[in-house]
Amino acid sequence: MSRLWGGRFTGKTDPLMEEFNASISYDCKMYDADCIGSMAYAKALAKAGIITQEEADTLVDGLGKVQQEWANKTFKLAPGDEDIHTANERRLGELVGSVAGKLHTGRSRNDQVATDMRMWTREEVSKISAILKELIAVCVKRAENEVDVLMPGYTHLQRAQPIRWSHLLLSYALSWQNDAIRLEQYLERLNVLPLGCGALAGNPFTLDREYLAQQLGFSDIIPNSLSAVSDRDFVAEFLFWTSLTMSHVSRFAEDLIIYSTAEFGFVKLADAYSTGSSLMPQKKNPDSLELLRGKSGRVFGDMAGFMMTYKGVPSTYNKDLQEDKEPLFDAVTTISGCLQITTGVLSTLSINAEKMRAALTPDMLATDLAEYLVRKGVPFRETHHIAGAAVKLAEDRQCSMADLSVEDLKTLHAAFEPDVTSIWNPERSVENRTTPGGTSRQNVMTQVEKLKTWLADSQKELKSQHA
Repeated sequence: MSRLWGGRFTGKTDPLMEEFNASISYDCKMYDADCIGSMAYAKALAKAGIITQEEADTLVDGLGKVQQEWANKTFKLAPGDEDIHTANERRLGELVGSVAGKLHTGRSRNDQVATDMRMWTREEVSKISAILKELIAVCVKRAENEVDVLMPGYTHLQRAQPIRWSHLLLSYALSWQNDAIRLEQYLERLNVLPLGCGALAGNPFTLDREYLAQQLGFSDIIPNSLSAVSDRDFVAEFLFWTSLTMSHVSRFAEDLIIYSTAEFGFVKLADAYSTGSSLMPQKKNPDSLELLRGKSGRVFGDMAGFMMTYKGVPSTYNKDLQEDKEPLFDAVTTISGCLQITTGVLSTLSINAEKMRAALTPDMLATDLAEYLVRKGVPFRETHHIAGAAVKLAEDRQCSMADLSVEDLKTLHAAFEPDVTSIWNPERSVENRTTPGGTSRQNVMTQVEKLKTWLADSQKELKSQHA
C-alpha cells in the first residue's frame, strides 16, 4: 500500500520503525470523529467548488459505510494502516474508488488529528459531566436524608468540634460541583475548530471554515493555523482537571477508609465494594476506596508525563505530539470508572449514627465554653485561655469537662453562672453555627437546596442544548 506521505521516499522503512511510528492500536478510538470530520470536509470541498456535489455525495456515502464497519466491529485493518486517518482513507478508496484521493485536498493529518481529538474529547467530557452530576445528586440526597446525624469534625485527625454528617457530605459535593463547573468552562475553550488550517500555513482553497465549524458543532474557529495544528493545551488542561478531580475523590476515599475502621466504626461499605482476605476470614477490606485513592496517582502521572513531552515541542506539529493520545485516553477511562465507583460506594454506604454520636465528647465543646464567656462580655483571647484551663482542670481530676461544677468553673472566672451547664450539648453546639457556611441544620438545608437548584438548572440547560 502506498503511504499518504510516501512520494519522496524510495527506501523501505525499518519494520520496527513502522511499529514505533504507528498509533492505530489506540487512536482507532477516534474512528467516529474521523469519519464525521471527513464527511464535513467533503461537503466543504464541494461548497468551495473543488469537487462536484456528486463526488461529495459519494465520499459522504462511503465514509458512512466505513463508520458503520467500525461500529459493527467488522472493519479489517491492513498492513500500512499506521493511524486511524490512514486506515479510513484506505478503506474509503476500496469502497468508492479513485475519488477518495480527492478528500485530502488541502487537508493535512495535522489539522485532521487535532480536529478528531477535540471532537472525541468533547463527546467524552459530556459523558463525564453527566456522571459527575449524578455523584453530586447522590451526595445531596444522602445529606438531606441524614441531616440530623451528628459526628465529630476533625482537624489534624484529632477530634475538634461537633458537626453534622451531612455537612461533611456537602463539603465533598461542593468540591465536585466546582469540578463540574470547571469542566463546563473547559468545554467552551475546547470547542474551537482546527480543521481547514492544513499542515501549518493554512488552506489555499478558500474553504469556508465557519461552515465547517457549524457542521461539526464547534462554536468558533481557531484563527491562527500555526496554533491550530500544534495546540494541545486542551489535552493538558483536561489532564489537570482529572488530576484535581481525582484528588477530591481520593480525599473522600481516605476519609471513608479511616471512618470504616473498627477504631471508628462510623461507616460500613456494601459488600459489592469490598473484598475479603485470602488468609484472615474476619477481614472486610475497602478495596474500592483504596483503588480510588491509588488511581489519583495514575491520572497525575498521565498529566506529568504529557507535560514533560509538551514543554519541549517546537512550533507547529511534531511527532512528539503523538504522545498526547494515550494519556488522554487513559485519563478519560480512569476518571469515568472512578466517578461511577464513587457514586456506587456512596449510594450503598451505611452509617452508624450511634457510634458517630457516641464519639462526641465534652472536651470537643471547649470552644463553646469560651464562646459562653464571650456572650458574658469577656474578650475572646481571655476566654480561650480560661477554656484551656478548664480542659486542664478536668484532665487533672481525670473527669469529663461536663462533670466540672459551676463552683469549679467560677474558680477560673467569676462570669460563669448556673446556665453554663447548657453548653454540654452537641446539638446546641451545632445549632449555634448559624452564620452562613456553618453546620446548623438550617445552613445545611440551605446548602442542599442550592445544590438541588443547581442540578435542576444544569439538567434544563442540557435539555435546551439538545432540543
